[in-house]
Amino acid sequence: MDVIRLTGIRAYGYTGALPAEQVLGQWFEVDVALWLDLSLPATSDRLTDTLDYGCVVQTVQTLMQTAKYALLERLAAAIAETILYPSSPASLVVQQVEVRLTKLTPPIPNFAGTVTIELVRQR
Repeated sequence: MDVIRLTGIRAYGYTGALPAEQVLGQWFEVDVALWLDLSLPATSDRLTDTLDYGCVVQTVQTLMQTAKYALLERLAAAIAETILYPSSPASLVVQQVEVRLTKLTPPIPNFAGTVTIELVRQR
């Protein structure tokens, strides 16, 4: 199985357990790995034979910007579900997805790091 990796997808969103997080929002970053068969586009060299990963980036950004979940785990799962089962048919089907969702500035006292949820889902 082949992999397409999209890293550093950023958006301002409203997911968080604290009420202020769902009102004020904060920055999130997502990396995704998409497992699928790339043998056709690897031989045809046609854009129409591969996955539109620009569309995947836009989908992830839209979810981060519009979803209001309490938990990062739920947002990460929603991203995975949307990639695995898109609303419109894709030229290639993603068989497995890995989502790494990072909250860049979590509201944790005396903590200057980030929090990352990583999950893997498959069809």
